[in-house]
Amino acid sequence: MNELPIAVLGGGNMGRALIGGLIARGLAPARIAVGEAVPEQRASLARDFGVRVHADNLAAIGHAAAVIVAVKPQDVATALAPLAAELARTRPLVLSVAAGVRVRTLQRACGPDVPVIRAMPNRPALVGAGVSGLFAPDHVPAGPRSLAEDLMRAVGEVVWLRSEDEIDVVTALSGSGPAYFFLLAELMTQAGVDLGLEPQVARTLAVQTLFGAGQLAHASDGDLARLRAEVTSKGGTTEAALRAYEAADLRAIVARAVAAATQRGGELAREFDKNHESD
Repeated sequence: MNELPIAVLGGGNMGRALIGGLIARGLAPARIAVGEAVPEQRASLARDFGVRVHADNLAAIGHAAAVIVAVKPQDVATALAPLAAELARTRPLVLSVAAGVRVRTLQRACGPDVPVIRAMPNRPALVGAGVSGLFAPDHVPAGPRSLAEDLMRAVGEVVWLRSEDEIDVVTALSGSGPAYFFLLAELMTQAGVDLGLEPQVARTLAVQTLFGAGQLAHASDGDLARLRAEVTSKGGTTEAALRAYEAADLRAIVARAVAAATQRGGELAREFDKNHESD
């Protein structure tokens, strides 16, 4: 991958995260071309990363082995429409990180012979600690699949999905997930303050515990129940807290929350499809 030319359409937060991650993994900045409409963004990208920047997306995708679509979802059709002929001619991988834009919409814009893959990263990708769910239609061959995985590993871990509908679950679980942990840390902070701690002390304790617990989980064998049990002494303080969670039926609350987010993700994708059927 380190020798392949890559194009990125959109220089916003996720585009910048991917560019930074790819460079950190050894891709030369000169191998990356970015299509970005905003002059200030282009100047910032050139200054911060040393990549080639273009106001014209068509110029950016020239000779690219992969085109990463990192524009806002509502701008995808507008960004891809002028590129259809060139994409059909060169057939690069088109890897979309635009939330809610289905493969059929992307395929319609790119042409039937262009390999299209969707990725759903999450916000920790901005610090190289993300996780992305990837989906490719059955007809996409192994080469583009491997390249898409390599590209997304630049910002974190990667999992492959069995169906496109599973992206809605990924969105609910890992896409929205950081907000769930932030909320818990926020509530823990407030609880500490209510029990007499200074706000900054409570915040430091909650944030560092959030960070450390994540590190422990990441470094483990993935058995979260065992990790929880290791912190929970019989008759101790953790057990008392967990019993309070159980009394409030935390499991059902979390299940309802993730289900609600999954349902909303599907609704938004269908609304997007309906509004862009004629694009």
